[in-house]
Amino acid sequence: MSIFRSEEMTLCQLFLQSEAAYPVVAELGELGMVQFRDLNPDVNAFQRKFVSEVRRCEEMERKMRYIEKEMTIDGIKMDVTGVTPKAPPPKEMVDLEASLEKMESELREVKVNEVALKRNYLDLAELKEVLTKVQGFFAAHAQEPQTYMEDHYSVVPDNSAMTSGTSAVQLGFITGVIKREKVPAFERLMWFACRGNVFPRFDEIKNPLIDPVTGDEIRKNVFIVFYQGEQLKNRVRKICEGFHANVYPCPDTAQDRQETLTGVTNRLLDLNIVLAQTKEHRIRVLTNAKKELYVWRTKVEKIKAIYHTLNMFNFDVSHNSLIAEGWTPVIALEKVQAALEHGKEVSSSHAPNILHRMQTTENPPTYIQNNKFTSGFQAIVDAYGVADYGEVNPALYTVITFPFLFGVMFGDSGHGFLLFLFGLTLVLLENKLSGKGDNEIFNTFFGGRYIIMLMGLFAMYTGLIYNDCYSKSFNIFGTSWHSSYSNSTLRENTLLQFDPNQTFATGQPYPFGLDPIWQMTKNKLSFTNSYKMKMSVVIAVVHMLFGVFLSLINNLYFARPMNIFCEFIPQVIFLLSIFGYLDILIFYKWIAFSVQNLAQAQSLLLQLISMFLFESKSSELYNHQTNIQTILVILAFICVPWMLLIKPFILWFRHQAAVKRSQLPSASSQRGLVNCDDDVAANYVINVDEQVEVSSESLHSKSELPEFNFGDIFVHQCIHTIEYCLGCISNTASYLRLWALSLAHAELSEVLWNMVMRIGLSMNVGYIGCIIIFAVFFFWAILTIAILLVMEGLSAFLHALRLHWVEFQNKFYSGNGYTFQPFDFQHCINIPFDD
Repeated sequence: MSIFRSEEMTLCQLFLQSEAAYPVVAELGELGMVQFRDLNPDVNAFQRKFVSEVRRCEEMERKMRYIEKEMTIDGIKMDVTGVTPKAPPPKEMVDLEASLEKMESELREVKVNEVALKRNYLDLAELKEVLTKVQGFFAAHAQEPQTYMEDHYSVVPDNSAMTSGTSAVQLGFITGVIKREKVPAFERLMWFACRGNVFPRFDEIKNPLIDPVTGDEIRKNVFIVFYQGEQLKNRVRKICEGFHANVYPCPDTAQDRQETLTGVTNRLLDLNIVLAQTKEHRIRVLTNAKKELYVWRTKVEKIKAIYHTLNMFNFDVSHNSLIAEGWTPVIALEKVQAALEHGKEVSSSHAPNILHRMQTTENPPTYIQNNKFTSGFQAIVDAYGVADYGEVNPALYTVITFPFLFGVMFGDSGHGFLLFLFGLTLVLLENKLSGKGDNEIFNTFFGGRYIIMLMGLFAMYTGLIYNDCYSKSFNIFGTSWHSSYSNSTLRENTLLQFDPNQTFATGQPYPFGLDPIWQMTKNKLSFTNSYKMKMSVVIAVVHMLFGVFLSLINNLYFARPMNIFCEFIPQVIFLLSIFGYLDILIFYKWIAFSVQNLAQAQSLLLQLISMFLFESKSSELYNHQTNIQTILVILAFICVPWMLLIKPFILWFRHQAAVKRSQLPSASSQRGLVNCDDDVAANYVINVDEQVEVSSESLHSKSELPEFNFGDIFVHQCIHTIEYCLGCISNTASYLRLWALSLAHAELSEVLWNMVMRIGLSMNVGYIGCIIIFAVFFFWAILTIAILLVMEGLSAFLHALRLHWVEFQNKFYSGNGYTFQPFDFQHCINIPFDD
């Protein structure tokens, strides 16, 4: 597995016999090691050779979408087998189409019958409600018909005529069902349209009805409208039609209504039995489908992917063969050749399939093999930009440097342990959790489970270095300080000063990390700030210098000696002359000075200012300090014109020599030009990261040389020089975020402890304190997780990301490549149909 840089790639040309093309592409899809190129970019997708097969696959996908939708309605999940079937032969498409057609037809027939039965059941249920409500309505008013007539236009039950005094009124009625939300508008329109000459009554259906098509609940009301005359009857019916109200006939007499109600009830019972049987049949059909759907789906997706790939090939009519081109790793050539042989055997073809390696000047894709551990770090690097072909891959070093810089900023062994446990849990349960969740946030955390685990591990390590755990210290090795004050003095004073010359016991460094006594001191912040700030500067120089040396590896690999001489060497000298020297002073002060002679050690900031002002101090840190600093400053200043001027003028002189040689008539001059220098042999173009070179193809014509613009070259080099020189200063200052975030995390942790946990622990309320301390601990734990783990963890993650993308990778990494995307069935299957 190559993770240091991309695998060696080659452009291959495949000559496939027509009958062997399908099995060969199917085998290459299982292999997943060939990235095919589209040889028909100008051909419309509907005019390609295998467009009919692709459409057949899309039609089968449509049928499977319908089957899956029906399974979802009934809560049936597709059986996903552990073994993925291979791509079927082309003749199996007919069997797949027949099976899917039969399954879809059967499901649609069952669906239509079920909807028809449910619609019939709904009509009968509504009719039953109408009969029940009307029967109850007339029964309620049968005891006092005279009163009801006087109040409501002499309405008579059973729709019969009734005489009141000397006049008789003949009334009719219409019954039906309407949606509940339409009742107010329905009643209002009926009143205005009939001018108040009708008498409507409504009653709610308590149990919701079920829509036969959508399965949604429907709330409806039963209505009865009394009218007089044929004209009002027609108006009422038209209004009912306009509101899509269902009108049901209702017998006039109570006996007929009761008989009709009994018949409707019996029919509903029969329909319930039929619906249950229909449901069972539907479940049986879908149960059979769920066993085969995954296999069918996988096969159809593979067939479609194969024909889509075949549409990218050229068809040679004269030789009845297909011509394909694609990138493949050199290490996979034998497997690709074996796939060609396998395709020949499967198709029983007599003519061989040919693999031909092509020579090209195109930039190959970048193929870096990763596993589940390194894939998360590779994703961090690729988010900035994919490495150029052959360029050093930063992901190999990011595996260590990224969680380490995070740990330096997080810096708490307690919080780091919680983070480590979370990442470790995701790692241990990765087989159960893989592909189970649809939550994007959870999938992001799960994809970076190894990153989280390492971040927690390094946070524990740096927390032990800082001796910080939930804002408290471990007293593992005891303290190296002892008190020189008497017991009475200690009791009478809350603040005392220790003289290191008298109270520092050993005079030797603490065995590991910080002495725990600093946790209770008032000047703890000043001490840790100085320590962490110096440590940040040391890490900054080491990290940036490592990036510069990685550029040396790139230059050696691409054979760029000019870049080594004109860029790498002055960059290293410039960085070490200023900031490397600053790191040496830091370590020198730590080693050479103790509490006895600490007053003689001057501030490093003043030392750096005096270095650039060429000031000589009476008290030097070491002998000949002024002379050495002067030499280092002069070297740093020399490096600026070294990076700025030498490379553009060398390229200009080479261009002039190339122009003169191109004017010579002999071919030997051209050969001499091609071999004149390794920097001139590849490309004579202006590139933002490489020098101007001469194209070997253009040398076939003496009169044609690529354009050379000295001004553009000089401006580019000027920008590059200024960016590096100023970047060394700004990038070093940027690494001080390691100190700043570590300080912020420690202070927030201390504030949470003092403002929450300390108050709970200091309460003296007897047994009630047990309950209080549990509540306080719960509140403290929630704030710790929300603020220190989530928010501070995200902040430290983003800052570590910036330090890698900007301060580290810009020293050597261009990231202008493109990813190797082979034809692989693993990327084609298990994708939602909608995508």
